[in-house]
Amino acid sequence: MDVFVTGATGFIGLHTVLALQAAGHSVRLGVRNREKMIGLYAKHGMTINDYVVGDITDERMLSRGLDGCDAVVHTAALVSTDPAHSALMRHTNVKGTEIVINEALQQGIKSIVYVSSAAALFDPGLSSINEDTPIADATSPYAQSKADADRLVRRMVAEGASIAITYPTGVMGPDDPAISEGNQSLLFILRNFHVNTSSGLQIIDVRDLASVQVKLLEGAHRGGFIVGGHYCPWRELGAILEALTARRLLKLPLPGPLLRGIGSLVDQLNRVTTIDTPITREAMEFATRWVQCDDRKLRETLSLEYRPLQDTLRDTALWFSAQGHINAQITRNMARPY
Repeated sequence: MDVFVTGATGFIGLHTVLALQAAGHSVRLGVRNREKMIGLYAKHGMTINDYVVGDITDERMLSRGLDGCDAVVHTAALVSTDPAHSALMRHTNVKGTEIVINEALQQGIKSIVYVSSAAALFDPGLSSINEDTPIADATSPYAQSKADADRLVRRMVAEGASIAITYPTGVMGPDDPAISEGNQSLLFILRNFHVNTSSGLQIIDVRDLASVQVKLLEGAHRGGFIVGGHYCPWRELGAILEALTARRLLKLPLPGPLLRGIGSLVDQLNRVTTIDTPITREAMEFATRWVQCDDRKLRETLSLEYRPLQDTLRDTALWFSAQGHINAQITRNMARPY
């Protein structure tokens, strides 16, 4: 297949491109920064000649990008915690998604994957989350934009469009161009301390997610698919990391209500000044009240097995070390170099 990938210099976009090429497909990249693309893919020994540069709200750029393609993976989204970016985020994430998918449908493309997030379905009052879970009421401008984009795509699917929606949980793995949110959590623990609190986190390896999206494209699947990965209580995560690194972690027991209160305080401070931290009320809600995602539909549809969680954590930590993000002493006892 000839596949157009938006957001191709992002974490999920990069690995989706690598997985598509490994599976023998031709890929055209949609990017906003040509120089960033060249440098990023050069690290993987690749010279990219088929690409278009522009924003996903640029209809002419998208028309060129989609021309002659059989399939599209839409990963691009604007992420920001700055309230000043709210209008731009909505325009990019909602209007941009509408433009991408409408243009693909108009060109007769029948295999489309839209990348959403399991966070869009998060409701701490539920016992589990699956593809039938309603889209949750979002609080932050970013989450609201993604929720509205999700509603838009769901309507298209209900009207007969051939679109698969992936709902990944916390995405983690090596080769991350900008240290995404899932990897930020692991990096914080390895650099500082581990928090023992309520609930846990659910981790999907970015390489498994990329493989899933290739298979969904190849089968022209439609509808929602939770991409759950492994659920791990916070206390258990600490034990796994101690076993992998063969060293004791500094662990702090902090109750969920306290962490959520700290998140609310950070939100208030961000109204008057910009604080560079992943701690927000919404992030702490996810961290301390997460509901496990049920991805049986995906695993049965694709006969899928995820790689072990320990492999994801090891490879990510070794990549952190190789890139100088953590002290090499932290990973010296791990079994293999990345």
